[in-house]
Amino acid sequence: MEAKLLDLRDYPMPFLDDPMSPAMLEGNYPDKTVKIWAEKIKEADGYIIVAPEYNHGYSGVLKNAMDQLYSEWNNKPVGFVSYGGVGGARSVEQLRQVAIEFQMAPIRNAIHIQAPWGLVDDRGNLKPGAFDYLKDNKDKFLSQLIWWAKALKTARENG
Repeated sequence: MEAKLLDLRDYPMPFLDDPMSPAMLEGNYPDKTVKIWAEKIKEADGYIIVAPEYNHGYSGVLKNAMDQLYSEWNNKPVGFVSYGGVGGARSVEQLRQVAIEFQMAPIRNAIHIQAPWGLVDDRGNLKPGAFDYLKDNKDKFLSQLIWWAKALKTARENG
């Protein structure tokens, strides 16, 4: 597996305000940054989306970045890593619904990081063993995502 980190700060997209839905644009996005974003998303066979939970949901910046595209997301798996007071569970629940609308395959397992503010010391350094409780879940999460990525890549290639 090869992984690339995409930080939305590197893709300062405008708020979605096109007169036509991205689903109808067939990849012909008018904004230059959106075109670059689309190419990056198109390259991948699967995704891990890392999202905090704010006010029982995920961030507007993430929603905007997802909504800018359509076909680039289709028929690919997605897994979620989230953090917050309840481990970001509510944001993941909402993101799964959005992923389905993009014709993605959200995997069952997710990584929920409980109360991330308690994982660091007074200097902001990660406490030793802070993520040990996630090791078993991480392996299941990655195995499931890789399985779906291989299966859906084969299906996409075979039409």
